[in-house]
Order: sequence, then C-alpha cells, then structure tokens
Amino acid sequence: MKARAHVTVSGKVQGVYYRSYASDEAGVLGITGWVRNIKGGRVEAVLEGDEQAVREMVDWCWRGSPSSRVVEVEVEWEEPSGEFTDFSVTYGY
Repeated sequence: MKARAHVTVSGKVQGVYYRSYASDEAGVLGITGWVRNIKGGRVEAVLEGDEQAVREMVDWCWRGSPSSRVVEVEVEWEEPSGEFTDFSVTYGY
C-alpha cells in the first residue's frame, strides 16, 4: 500500500546537512519526493512510497543528521499522487 507524508521539521536542522542525509535515507528506503529548507530555520519534505517505508522515513526525521537537533516533526498524511520518480533536494528557499 502506498502512502504520502508532508512533514515540517523544527529545531537545528539547517546548516547541518539534514537535507543531504534525508536524501540518502530516502534512497535506502525507496522513497520519492523532495526536501527543502523553509523560512524560520525549518525543513519541509514530501515523502511518498510504500507505507512502511514512509513511516520509517518519518521516524528518521526525528533523528536527522548527526549534527541536527530535532525539536518537532509535524506530519500531514495525504493521498499518494505518484507524481515523483526520484527524491530531490532543493537548495535555497
């Protein structure tokens, strides 16, 4: 079964390679979608794939990169769209 999660991560998550590590983890789990920095020092991502893999990726969002300090992960579950073919990292805002 497919799933889609739209997540917003707060804490020390910019400037600590959070997006790069997220991309690596998404590759391991077979997740498609994207991750980007947003204003206010947060990170936003859309994760799509096998339901179990998406849940594992949401759990990973709480751990983040070795230098990150995650305070909160907000998750909105959405209908999967199948629009993505890979996982991309957006640089900038």
